[in-house]
Amino acid sequence: MTHEKATDTSIVHIRPIDGTLDSVVRLPGSKSLVNRALIIAALAEGESRLSGVGWSDDIEAMTGCVTALGATIRVDGDVAQIEGTAGRVRRPEQSLDARMSGTTARFVLPLLGLAGAGTLTAHPQMQARPMAPLVDAMRQLGSAVSTDVLPIEVTSGFGNADRCVIDAGVSSQFISALLMVAPCLDDGLRLDLHGDAVSQPYIDMTVSLMRAFGAGVAKTPEGFDVAPGGYRGGNHLIEPDASTATYPLAAAAIVGGRVVVDGLGHDSIQGDAGFADVLRSMGARVWVDADRTEVRGSGILRPIDVNLGDMSDTAPTFAALAARADGESRATGIGFIRTTKESDRVAASVTELRRLGIDAEVEEDGYRVTGGPHERVAVETYEDHRMAMSLALLGLVEPGIDVVDPGCADKTFPGFWDLLDQLRAEARTTPLVLAIDGPAGSGKSTVAAAVADRLHLPHLDTGAMYRSVALAVLRSGVSIDNHAAVTAAAERSDIRVGGGRVLVDGEDVSVAIRTPEVTSAVSPVAAIHGVRAILADQQRSWARRRGAAVIEGRDIGTAIFPDATCKIFLTASVEERARRRAAETGDVDLDDMMQRIAERDRIDSTREHDPLVQADDAMLLDSTGMTIDGVIDQVADHWERVVDDGPGGMSR
Repeated sequence: MTHEKATDTSIVHIRPIDGTLDSVVRLPGSKSLVNRALIIAALAEGESRLSGVGWSDDIEAMTGCVTALGATIRVDGDVAQIEGTAGRVRRPEQSLDARMSGTTARFVLPLLGLAGAGTLTAHPQMQARPMAPLVDAMRQLGSAVSTDVLPIEVTSGFGNADRCVIDAGVSSQFISALLMVAPCLDDGLRLDLHGDAVSQPYIDMTVSLMRAFGAGVAKTPEGFDVAPGGYRGGNHLIEPDASTATYPLAAAAIVGGRVVVDGLGHDSIQGDAGFADVLRSMGARVWVDADRTEVRGSGILRPIDVNLGDMSDTAPTFAALAARADGESRATGIGFIRTTKESDRVAASVTELRRLGIDAEVEEDGYRVTGGPHERVAVETYEDHRMAMSLALLGLVEPGIDVVDPGCADKTFPGFWDLLDQLRAEARTTPLVLAIDGPAGSGKSTVAAAVADRLHLPHLDTGAMYRSVALAVLRSGVSIDNHAAVTAAAERSDIRVGGGRVLVDGEDVSVAIRTPEVTSAVSPVAAIHGVRAILADQQRSWARRRGAAVIEGRDIGTAIFPDATCKIFLTASVEERARRRAAETGDVDLDDMMQRIAERDRIDSTREHDPLVQADDAMLLDSTGMTIDGVIDQVADHWERVVDDGPGGMSR
């Protein structure tokens, strides 16, 4: 189990995941989309069918309210059939209860204006959240509203006014609430926005759904112009929840390995789908296709500064990521969420990270976090589902995280704790490795990088690591014959390879390691047993953190990963390899290049430790006369055959 319940069932203990992630997850439909679609379908004429609905406390609160207002809802699994009211909602016989759902409270209140009367209440936590801008706009439209805090009583419907102004800087939900009711007003609505709108993608989501159900919505310089005429019922497939997707995708970045969210593609209308770009900026590899989002992480995160104003629900998730990053990160653009969400997520995130021993501070428009190890603490969740789910992520990599009141996750994602169990059950304790070995000039680096890109796998150029040590030795003035000193230089050097760059002690040496001087020194450096032992450990650790990788060198399939998933021995004639290397370096003396290539082959294949040889179970691929695309095709096809036929395959 990923989590264990304590004797007190209001706490769960999170245990670290052993290994790297390798999961394809299917998430419930977006709560934001569902609750908007339920409102619109309830107002529409005729029947609507919503598929992909993920049921949670928030959505149950909304269905209860729209049913009380006259809509008929039939549920079958993840499908909801709604018979709409054609804009003629009835007065509810009893008070409507929004529970702890902000979207329900904000979206339903204008429906009471359509009904002409009614009372809306909510959980005490929701009663403390602002409603004033929405109440003020309803009053401008002629509705009599008792107060601007819940519970709220509406005693008369909308009048003849068809224009109002709303403060756009508090919550986008107020704007969405007015937009959705507008097609059912006799004269439509001219909605003017005062100030810059926060969380603009959520407003765009609302407009997109309104148009899908037949409403006429036009953007104006001041705001929006919504035509009268109501909605027509229709069918709508709900996308997976992009806010919820941030947790498993962030887990891949924090723990290492691969997570795919099915159904969330590049055409998503959810602003939080953009969180994949945040993960990319922090060092994860990200692919977004038409119907899936994939993140591959290494457990190593770069600190970044990011404006989360358009995806404010991700603020707690980013706080967890920042707590694991190597340096100082900042989240900005989220000051407005301190009073509009289930908790003050800025202060709450900072408070809990500090209790964990992590340096964090509230700033004017967000927070600052400096990553580091955490202490053993039972973290508070403030009755906030997003706090519970984001803080739990930290327990996946280090022990000591207990989550208080885990049930608050049910508000939007009742299956969250089961998702952690899935990630644990499917984690890999040994990496999948495509090992490509071969002599100098055989095209290993070019082929490996291209194959890795095609297969969505990380790529490690081990030759670059040996070149980095050779560069460090040359710069230090140490004699290559002094094996102890060269080994010590290798041990001191912080070498990082990935993302198309090679860093040594923080310096980008991607170009410097390709000079003729380094090329001449790399073979004798690579022949030193101490150097090979140090770099072999680093290479194995690198692969374990990523769960799967394309790794190329001269002893990957024989010494570093003798149990590699798939092995290729890539070679070519000496003349062919000399021509390729000469083309790279601009050297015009082909005979001299052939002699150097042959000498490099001799050194590599006769060294005492881990010589260059073809592994018994490696596929021999002679690329002489082949195009690069042809070589890539053969390697990728061989990998996919091996992985598809083997146990636990993860081929796409």
